[in-house]
Amino acid sequence: MKQVMRSILKQYIGLMIILVIFIFINMYILTLPAKIIGIIIDYMADMEANKTAITTYLLYLVGAVILYLLTRIPWRTLSTYISRTFERDLKNIIFNQFIRLKLEDIQNIKNGELMSYFTKDIMEIRACLYRIMSYGIRIIAIGTVGIYTMVLGVNTKLTIVALIPILITAFAIIKIKKYVEQNFRKARQYFTELSEFVQESTDSIRTTKAYSGEMSQVKQFIQKNRKLKQSNIAVDTNSTLLSTSINIGFGLCYGITILFGSHLVLQNNITLGDFIAFNGYIGLFYGPVSWLPGIISRYKRAQISYHRLDKLFNLEREKINLKNIEKQEEIKGDIIIKDLNYNYPTTIEVALSHINLTIPEGRTLGIIGTIGSGKTTLMNLLLKLYPVERGKITIDGKDINDLPIESLRNNICYITQDNFLFSTTLRENISLFKEGYDEEDIIKSTKQAKMKEEIDEMENGIDTIIGERGVDLSGGQKQRVVISRAFLQASNIVIFDDTFSALDNKTEEQVLKNVRNLTKGKTCIIISNRISDVKDADEIIVLEEGKIIQKGDHQNLINQEGLYQKFYLQQSTELGTG
Repeated sequence: MKQVMRSILKQYIGLMIILVIFIFINMYILTLPAKIIGIIIDYMADMEANKTAITTYLLYLVGAVILYLLTRIPWRTLSTYISRTFERDLKNIIFNQFIRLKLEDIQNIKNGELMSYFTKDIMEIRACLYRIMSYGIRIIAIGTVGIYTMVLGVNTKLTIVALIPILITAFAIIKIKKYVEQNFRKARQYFTELSEFVQESTDSIRTTKAYSGEMSQVKQFIQKNRKLKQSNIAVDTNSTLLSTSINIGFGLCYGITILFGSHLVLQNNITLGDFIAFNGYIGLFYGPVSWLPGIISRYKRAQISYHRLDKLFNLEREKINLKNIEKQEEIKGDIIIKDLNYNYPTTIEVALSHINLTIPEGRTLGIIGTIGSGKTTLMNLLLKLYPVERGKITIDGKDINDLPIESLRNNICYITQDNFLFSTTLRENISLFKEGYDEEDIIKSTKQAKMKEEIDEMENGIDTIIGERGVDLSGGQKQRVVISRAFLQASNIVIFDDTFSALDNKTEEQVLKNVRNLTKGKTCIIISNRISDVKDADEIIVLEEGKIIQKGDHQNLINQEGLYQKFYLQQSTELGTG
């Protein structure tokens, strides 16, 4: 993460140097009005004799104000530009990191936590950077220029005495900031918990309403919101204590300045104009000291956000080289699986146990089994979405670990069971991240998936924008849009993972017929809970609790006592009574 931030900020070194120069010039100009007013007051002792000089310095005062405004605009613009561009670049890098993580790590990141990365955490780091550039540099500039002007322009002793309360105040702020940090950490934790709860509640709203769980959800929300409120109040209380300390410190500073400064004026060590100018210089320090708590608070918040993002960057990325996607070698589809075992990292239960399979090139394998039997896990390993032990899976005689991930996945057309659709056009949902398909090929794929007629009835046809997750389509329509991807992509390995469950019997039969034509000469894997989907496969395996308990073709399996026969009889009875 540190290297990432350095690489981004390195691009703006030149602009930052210009920013610092403008701020120092701007802060020096800020000291001029107090100095000019002091000179005018000294001249006013004899106004008649010094009328011309007073007029001249009044013009200088107006010029200083104008010059201050003119030098303020560039650094304000630069600080905003740098911080916002930094935010954009950081978001791009974080999303790129997230999208390339291994699936096992992605699944451990909750939606609420992920959204807080892109909103709260990045915002805190950007805000900290902005504070440092627009406030932190000004504190240094005012401290340097202000003290230099006070010492050389007025009196060294008065400067030291006046600055003591300010230094004590700064020390008190550093002590109080620890409590702010502790309370903010709690507030951040409660905010994340509340965000995750709201995200989960919105995703499960139908289930909540179906089981009359509204009041239970409201009670949980109120409890979590109350904790967040209490922690935010604690943060605000400590912030108020910080501002109070500043006011007390400057009250003491002005009191000491008036007493000691008046003494110096009476002793003729400084002029009345110098005394007035000195009070003006002290006023310049009020801003920097009042900014200090905000900078410390922002820094601590950014530090917490930095560590959260750092954990994300420490997760291992998949070794994918998308630049080679067009130069990949073709995979024919001869698959061999030897004694494959798999356990998910977060569970002790066996997901797959002693799986042995041979799927020759151009053959069709049917996989059937109960829910949670390991069907989808097996496909995830075939796509190397989870780590695979060497020597367990080979494709075309090569260990799956020796095949580039981008080449492996681009040669396999995997139609998943969740039927996920993006909030874009039907055309883009079918072509799915790939360009260069002809209009004729896309239309043909919708025909084969038995979706063309319904698409033609839509106002914008294939360019119709569907809602979030395809909310504007029925379950069957979503499934057929997803199936269209298989007919469009020219892959030698095609996997259908419970793809036909939402289709009616007539449509299913027509689509399966087209699938058989599509997969001639290709390696095809059909996963389903329905006998009708897998009965025409060259070989069928039955999975239960991660193990292959039966293997054979449809005719052999229905004549064997076992789970396949049980499924067959049960589904035949249901169809017969339907």
